[in-house]
Amino acid sequence: MMELQKDILKDLLKELTQAWGVAGREKAVREIILREIVNYADEMREDALGNLIVLKKGTGGGKRIMLSAHMDEIGMQVTKIESDGRIRVAKVGWTWTSSLYNDKVIFQNGVIGVVGCVGNIEEAKNEVSKLFIDIGCTTKEEAEKHIKVGDYCGFYGPFHELQNGRLCAKSFDDRAGCWMLIQALKRNDGKRENDVYYVFSVQEELGCRGAITASEAIKPDIGISVDVSPDHFYPCDPEGSNAVGEGVGVKLGDPSAIMDEQLVNMMLKCCEENGIKHQRDVMARGGTDSSSINRSGTGVRVAGISVIDRYPHAQSSVVSWDDIQAGVELIDKYTALHFDFS
Repeated sequence: MMELQKDILKDLLKELTQAWGVAGREKAVREIILREIVNYADEMREDALGNLIVLKKGTGGGKRIMLSAHMDEIGMQVTKIESDGRIRVAKVGWTWTSSLYNDKVIFQNGVIGVVGCVGNIEEAKNEVSKLFIDIGCTTKEEAEKHIKVGDYCGFYGPFHELQNGRLCAKSFDDRAGCWMLIQALKRNDGKRENDVYYVFSVQEELGCRGAITASEAIKPDIGISVDVSPDHFYPCDPEGSNAVGEGVGVKLGDPSAIMDEQLVNMMLKCCEENGIKHQRDVMARGGTDSSSINRSGTGVRVAGISVIDRYPHAQSSVVSWDDIQAGVELIDKYTALHFDFS
């Protein structure tokens, strides 16, 4: 029975990662989430940007806690179709050109293409404008029957189970966080004092835009980003200590926001008291929705919960199933705490 339940949970994570949802076009992801949470929310609304804001009311007297996991993924947008049918693109969010080269992408309408490069990929550095997409057409007229200027495409990266509980797929950033919020919401019985807002945000990869409007609407006392953070095993990222399989990440810092000291200490203590395997996450570059929440209104205390992700922003990132499960446990236990800032 437990194995069956695990398979069901993994099937949902697979469905979320395989959904097409480049920044600004998150509808397919949002529909999956709505299906899963509709019977668990006290209030639910979608704002003008496309954020899905879900409230589970507390018993009263507590804080307004905003958890934010973003639905969008990085991708590219068509800028030009060449006379020979090659499709030129601009980036939507930050990506590695080298991870795109000679691999597949998928457009919103389901058309698949292979990424090539004008000249040597080594000379392209990290300029996506040097790339092109080959959908098999040999003329502009033929290509325009399938793809138009302005269309978006994203990574094509199937879901696989690797050894030692590792999972591989595109867009664990941040469908893993979305999955964690769904499971944490299902655990919330409404008997805790805090009002908990589960926000499935949009356009994080373009500057944490969705979290800005969501936070302005909610006016939280506490904001928590639930996102991925890079494993420092591979050479594309600065040196650090993050490692897949070493537990859920408790965010200690990144360049985008200073984590509130009291919130961080409470989170570390929560892990220790509940036997939740965790690691201290420090990210030397990049950021999360905490940055936008932190600066909303007159200022909000923020913290972060991370899934350590190897090879992020690529077709085949790798995470640990146990780390993701630990993240759900931390969200559940942490949002039930009493917070006193006096």
